[in-house]
Amino acid sequence: MDVSGQKAVLVSNARGQSPFVIVCDHASNRIPAKYGDLGLNQIERLSHIAWDPGALAVSRTLSELLDAPLVQSTVSRLIIDCNRAHDAPDLIWTLSEATRIAANENLDGDERQYRIDRFHRPYHASIETLLEARRHAGRETILVCMHSFTPVYHGVKRPWPIGLIHGLDTGYTAALYDALKADDPSLNVGWNEPYAALNGVTLTLEKHGDGRGLEATMVEIRHDEILEPAGVAHWSARLAHCLETARVARRGAMAV
Repeated sequence: MDVSGQKAVLVSNARGQSPFVIVCDHASNRIPAKYGDLGLNQIERLSHIAWDPGALAVSRTLSELLDAPLVQSTVSRLIIDCNRAHDAPDLIWTLSEATRIAANENLDGDERQYRIDRFHRPYHASIETLLEARRHAGRETILVCMHSFTPVYHGVKRPWPIGLIHGLDTGYTAALYDALKADDPSLNVGWNEPYAALNGVTLTLEKHGDGRGLEATMVEIRHDEILEPAGVAHWSARLAHCLETARVARRGAMAV
């Protein structure tokens, strides 16, 4: 827990019967009270620099539709980015796109370690605990890392309503890509867009997916698609269907 008594991570439906496990690294824009407002105004604290808008809403709906466990961070990525390695230069952001986070500049080693120990480690430990319990129970597990992205970045429009990112193993992500295109051939599905592993954005995917030999994928939805309930419902239903279609396709391919 942080000093306010709030947990750094929440696990929902841990005993869900789905083969899917959903994780949401940037679920919250919460800034613990000890950090004030980090020198940012309300609009900045509500914007994408602080979290992934819509990602938690889709994650929760998917958890319900699939009966899947959900693990979510409860702290803003401006405090610490749970999808970055401990030695990553952007583990604690000082500049996000064009917004300076002056309060994060020149942090001493003790504060950096405090944030790792209070927020980053508990999140990943909770994912590991859940996955280990499923392994002991002999449960099939496919890891789904849910994110959202901005419609425009540094003045450049992003055309994909959804993008898929793979780790070391491309198999399940490729099957999900095929399932989405089969569901709607006109859908512009980004492959390793708007980011790729080379951008250093796949810690959770690779640590808990590839690291455990699990099938896994990272899903990025453009956040203007999922800011309203209708969009959340639409994309959650589509993903629930396509995630399962991809799983069935992979099982068929493995059986050949």
